[in-house]
Amino acid sequence: MGQTVFDEFHEAIIETVEPRRTKKSVKASDDDNDDDVSNSGEVGSCDTGTAMEAEQSLADEPPRNHGKLILDATVAEQAIRYPTDLGLLNEARELSERIIDELHAKSNRAQKKKPRTYREIARKAYLGLVKLRRPSNRKRRAGIRQQLQFLQRNLNHIEAMLTEYPPGIPIPLPNCLLRRYWVLPHLYRQQYEMYKTNTRRYDDRIVSISQPHLRPIIRGKQGRTVEFGAKISVSLTDKGLAHVDKLHWDAQHEGHDLEAQVEAYKKRYGYYPEVVIADTLYGSRDNRSYLECKHIRFAGKPLGRPPKSTPENKDEIKRLKAQRRQEYRERIPIEGKFGQGKYGYRLNNIRAKRADTSVAWINSIFLVMNLLILVRVFICLRNFAAKIASWVTKKSMPREIPFARACQFSSNRNAYLAAHI
Repeated sequence: MGQTVFDEFHEAIIETVEPRRTKKSVKASDDDNDDDVSNSGEVGSCDTGTAMEAEQSLADEPPRNHGKLILDATVAEQAIRYPTDLGLLNEARELSERIIDELHAKSNRAQKKKPRTYREIARKAYLGLVKLRRPSNRKRRAGIRQQLQFLQRNLNHIEAMLTEYPPGIPIPLPNCLLRRYWVLPHLYRQQYEMYKTNTRRYDDRIVSISQPHLRPIIRGKQGRTVEFGAKISVSLTDKGLAHVDKLHWDAQHEGHDLEAQVEAYKKRYGYYPEVVIADTLYGSRDNRSYLECKHIRFAGKPLGRPPKSTPENKDEIKRLKAQRRQEYRERIPIEGKFGQGKYGYRLNNIRAKRADTSVAWINSIFLVMNLLILVRVFICLRNFAAKIASWVTKKSMPREIPFARACQFSSNRNAYLAAHI
């Protein structure tokens, strides 16, 4: 399923749990005025003036915002091996050797000698380096240079073998090998440029041959300086419903998604939120100016130098500080939602291989968490309806005196009459 299908599912759940608030429009007021005039039998020009006054009043009054929008971002990590330059080059070399074997086995000129690949020498050199506890920088660069040479030699052999197949004739390779072969030249170019410039950074760096859409995302968190996966921007409502608004495979700043998330809230509910609760990364100058234009308050510390405390504004500063502290604590539910997804539904271990299936995997996890909230609402409504039904049944039934109490009352009455008469 695509992103559109999951958006429809989320919209249906949100519509069930949190119904939209409808506003009284000018057209409805015009219809009411027309009905009043027709019922009274008077026709005049006051109905037009009333409609114009209603439109002017609606235009003058500030927009009414409702609800709270909680925003945050996280990374849904893919289940891949931690990438290293030497490991990627060794994997690419082994894959190129496999492609050479496939092309030679299916070649029309089978009597031609298979190209030399030096796979045993390359494998021994790779193992001799990775078995070292802490290889020096000189040994590491020498090993990378050696693996680059082996990979370049194999790629040249593959290009020469592919000349037997002119354009229009399919290459006799499985789809999995063909897709990975297209990645090998890009990987070789990136690793060669980093080796040549003696750097460890490259734009759109490939970290997995089987999943070339993955990019390293610097997080800076304790124990996880870099993560590999999709960066998702999530919004949380008052009822605990989470929605994946944006999904990026590149390292993007989550503050750039605030405007789109606020507009999605407006489209979903019909009005803007009253306050946006988010991390300090969302509180850029552009985002604050946008929220101010929409009459939305940002729950965060204002930019610039803090005001000087005076006896006149001391209480106001204290109140605003307590309000910011309380609203910052309201971000805890969205952090708990990420923890529920990662440790309860393995959001931090996405095992899909393709980009579209990974997106479906991530959206399915959030869909299940929203369905649990919907089931909880249905259970509460069912229990409430059962209590109401039992209460109505008890009130409608006539009150009956038990048989034992009736017999006791009759015997006591007879004894009393016999003693006093």
